[in-house]
Amino acid sequence: QLQASGGGLVQAGDSLRLSCTANGRSLRNIYVAWFRQAPGKEREFVAAVHKNSGNKYYDDSVKGRFTISRDNTKNLVSLEMNSLKTEDTAVYYCAADGRLILSDVRNAPAYDYWGQGTQVTVSS
Repeated sequence: QLQASGGGLVQAGDSLRLSCTANGRSLRNIYVAWFRQAPGKEREFVAAVHKNSGNKYYDDSVKGRFTISRDNTKNLVSLEMNSLKTEDTAVYYCAADGRLILSDVRNAPAYDYWGQGTQVTVSS
């Protein structure tokens, strides 16, 4: 079971750090990703990391502002979000899967395990 935390209400330009932890399940050897969903919109890919190789993937909308990282010793994946914009407002979900292929890393339905989501609200 995955747990996402760290959301909150911030102003444009501020930073937040989201955390994704796994209870009763190791996050080794699999992809862990962050997705987000704004009201009235579809869930969209934000970033992903492969827990073994450390390879990282980002959506163009967050590249250069967000950084995904992993700490295998703590079974933790973090998303550092800098220079936040109002359009970053959404519920952020972490997801994980042990079998998906690289071409599916940005595809939400490909992930089997999801956290409950954490709200990020960026005010102008």
